[in-house]
This record gives sequence, structure tokens and C-alpha cells, in this order.
Amino acid sequence: MITTNTTTATEKNNFSGENYSNEQNKLMLVVDKLSIVTDASVVLVDKLSYELRQGQTLAIVGESGSGKSIASLALLGLLPDSLIVTGKVQLADTSRMTTLPIANDRTRNAALRAVRGQRIGMVFQEPMTALNPLHTVAKQIAESLRLSGVPKKQWQSQTIDLLNDVNITDPADKLNRYPHELSGGQRQRVMIAMALAQQPDILIADEPTTALDVTLQHEILALLDDLKRQHNMAMILISHDLNLVRRYSDEVIVMYQGRTIEQGQTAAVFGQPKAEYTRSLIKQDFGQALNFSDDKQSQQSTVLQVNNLQVQFPIEKSLFGGTKRWFEAVKDVDMSLQKGQALGIIGESGSGKTTIALALSQLLSNQARVSGQIRVNDQDIAALSKRDLRTFRSQIQLVFQDPFASINPRMTVLQIVEEGLLVQGVDKAARQQAVMESLATVHLPLEFAQRYPHELSGGQRQRVALARALIMRPSLLILDEPTSALDSTTQVTVINLLREIQEKLQISYVCISHDLKVVRALCQHLIVLKDGVCVESGRTEDVFNNPQHPYAKQLLQMSMI
Repeated sequence: MITTNTTTATEKNNFSGENYSNEQNKLMLVVDKLSIVTDASVVLVDKLSYELRQGQTLAIVGESGSGKSIASLALLGLLPDSLIVTGKVQLADTSRMTTLPIANDRTRNAALRAVRGQRIGMVFQEPMTALNPLHTVAKQIAESLRLSGVPKKQWQSQTIDLLNDVNITDPADKLNRYPHELSGGQRQRVMIAMALAQQPDILIADEPTTALDVTLQHEILALLDDLKRQHNMAMILISHDLNLVRRYSDEVIVMYQGRTIEQGQTAAVFGQPKAEYTRSLIKQDFGQALNFSDDKQSQQSTVLQVNNLQVQFPIEKSLFGGTKRWFEAVKDVDMSLQKGQALGIIGESGSGKTTIALALSQLLSNQARVSGQIRVNDQDIAALSKRDLRTFRSQIQLVFQDPFASINPRMTVLQIVEEGLLVQGVDKAARQQAVMESLATVHLPLEFAQRYPHELSGGQRQRVALARALIMRPSLLILDEPTSALDSTTQVTVINLLREIQEKLQISYVCISHDLKVVRALCQHLIVLKDGVCVESGRTEDVFNNPQHPYAKQLLQMSMI
């Protein structure tokens, strides 16, 4: 049973002028009994209360569906009109606390327009989705500057200043780039620059490190912490990563199914959690990778053999349309993988992890120059004709990072999972039987076959993506950040499922992840990439317990912080 340990903001504080005027501990925001209910009377947030002071970072943690993100969106009036929002929200003005209109009515949007961005800024979870793919960095930041009243002639200089503030190297070069031309860390920094452009008093960071590697996670949160101090802001940090919350927040609220389970100083909550749910979140156990004896390993056939893999992308065209300069994304990488085992690939953003996955899947565009040998089940896949490769592809399946983006929102689960068999010309009865078996393998109820992706949770959508891959009966499954979009509780469930499938079906995995706990819990072997080069490889436990290369040591050390 889950017990709550919460106190309302009004019970904890009196909002007198004397308390408010203390500049060193200035009260910025008061949320009192905030509730969000659907028109079907389902409670999404139940009487959430807290206060936020200048210079403070308040973390809100919880698994998917706990209400942490929508509670913050309610402050800015960014929720659908179908949701009923009640409670009281007060924001510091020049000399008093002003009540914000959060209830759904005609005056809400007009009143909150002056608050959005200018008083409360927001850094959204997925920058590739939040940024406009059709506009350059300069144009998108200029929009924020225009809204804050900055003269047009100052836009470029202030944009460069903002990009410098968020530690983007060579900011003038980035002005005319589009979001897809930036790395994940650079996109997240652009999002932060846009939020800072209007100089808000409060910054809401909604899962700001979800898709980033461990090194970048600490860089981004350290950056936010520095900027908070420089600009005298307060920050609300929404996250499911408890390690990061522990290090970068002053107070924490733990939420479960809309309710506040525990609330208090971060050190106290982590040091002596009162609620059983909080203790379970802190002590997440990902389990151990399957153990293979040396004798068993030697008897297993080789599923994947890669020798001297090199991948280059064009970065400069010549006058007549040819390529003048190439960028080496992957340099002479070797790897080998036996049947039923898993190989982890780790490294920071831009190290070449996903490029390797695309090369193994033969999904790189014709512009990329790929050399070296890739053999799957002793077949050199580069030697296959287009027709033969199309047939051979069923043996190599790819599960993408974001299940919501990689599956068609207009198709039912049945249509999504059976799609590969449909292309192969399998008859309807056999397809439907195979879908049922595949859903059972990933522990999804058969009635889910008629649901659409938006009707599923993040973990359920990832199971659908797995079922779609498994229905082809592959011998090699490439997992590209399979748990990065999931909360820690769901991550544990998905990793347990992947281990079960690995053992039951004897499928080999290539697992690309920035979460080293996931790699350690799933993979028997590991390679560490830096700038496209394999700097260390070996058995996973050997690399974790005794890393040899300085970069591997640094990466593993960061994961333990």
C-alpha cells in the first residue's frame, strides 16, 4: 500500500509581506491544491501543493502517468480545454503575489500570454519535436527575442550572446543551421537559449536530459544550475532520473498516479524516504545479464561479424557537384556476436553509435560511403542484390528509440505488428495468428490488437515495437536506446522482458544506449566508442570493473555519480 506524506502550501507557510520581501529567500511561486480532472471524472493530479523560492530547484519525480508534466503545463494554461483545472496558483509580482487564472475560461489565455515565456519559461522534453524543423536556429531564437521586445537590429548579437551563455561552440556558425543539423546536446542548448531569451523568473525543465548520454546529462543540468544562479531564477526540474534529481535539486516531490507521495528536502527524502513507493524508486533493480559459460559460448554460432567498418558522410561539395571533403563518423570498428548473446555499444552523442546501427541494418542513404565487411549468419550483406537484401532484411530488425515516433499513429496494433508479414505476402489467417503469438511474447493482452498507439502507455508502445520486430523471427535485433523514453519503473520491466525473450528465442541483440545500467543488465559484451573509434571492448563486467582507457573510465565514473 502506498502512503502519502504531504503538506499543503498554505499549511506550511503564511504569505505575509514580511516573508515575501526577504530578497535572499524570495517567494516566487505558490501552488495550492492544484487538481486536474478529465471530463470523465478521472483524477490526473490530486491537490498538488508546493512553494518555490528564488534560486531554488524543485524536482518533481514519478513514473509515466504520475501527473508531473501536466501539473506544470497547467501553470501556463497549456492543457486541453476538456480537462478541468482547479486550485490556486500565485506568482510573485513587483510587490505582491498575483493569482494566475488556471481554470478553463475565456480569460485564461489572454491573461497567461504575458506569463508564458516572459515570467515562466519552459524547456520541453524532446527538442527535435519542440523545435521547428523548417526554421533556422537564428529565426527560432529571434522569435523569442521579438516577443520580449528586443529591437530587430539587436537580434543577431543577442542570439550569439545567448548561444555563448549555453556553451555552444562557434555560435555564429550555428545561426543558419536547422535542428536536424545539430547534435542532441546542441538542440537541447538551443531550447534553453530560447527559454532564456525572454529572461523568465522561473524555468520549467521537463525531462531535459531524456535522450542524452550520461556525459551530456550532467553537462546540461550543470549548465541549467549555473544559468539559474546567474539570472537569479528559480527552477522546476521534471525528471524520472533519480540520480540526477539527487544531485541537482534542493527539494523534491514524488508523485504516483496524480498524488503526492512524498515531499521535502532532497537530502532528507533520499536519505530517509518515508514512503514505500519512494524507497522502491530509489532502489530500482535492473537485474543481471544472462550468464554464458565459456563452453556454451564456444558452441554457439556467430550471428554477426564486422571487420574494419568505416562510414563517411559528405560535408563539402565541389564546384561540379562531387564531394570535396568527407567526415569520418565510424573508423575501423570490429565486432563479433554469438547466437543468443547481447553486445552493448556505449559512447557520448556523436560517437557513431546510431551510425553503426544504421550501417548494420543497411539503412544509410546512398550519400554515405560505407566500407568494410558486415556478415550476418555468414552472409556478406553488401554482396546481396536489392531483391535478395529485401528478403534477407527479416533476419535483421531494428527497434527505435522513440516508439511513438516510429509507429504509425493511424494504424491499430494489429496492423502495425503484421505489416512486415503483409509485405512478404503471408495470408491473413497466418498473419493474425502470428500477431497473437507475438503480442503474447511481449506480454500484451490480445484485446490490445484493436487499440491505437495514443491509447497505450510508453512502455506498452515499446512492447508493440518489439512485437513488430519479433514477428519477423529475426536472428539479430538492434535496439537503439530502447528505454531512454521510459521512466525507471518501466525501464526495469522492459529490460526483464528483453532478457526473457533473449533466453527463450535465442535472439542476439546489439544494444545501443547511453544508460549504462541498461547495458550492464542486458549485455554480455561491450564496446566503448569515442569519435567513431572503438577505444575499449571486452566482457561487460570486465570493462565495468576494470576499464583501461581514460575515456572509458570517465564515462563509467560519470554513470556512478
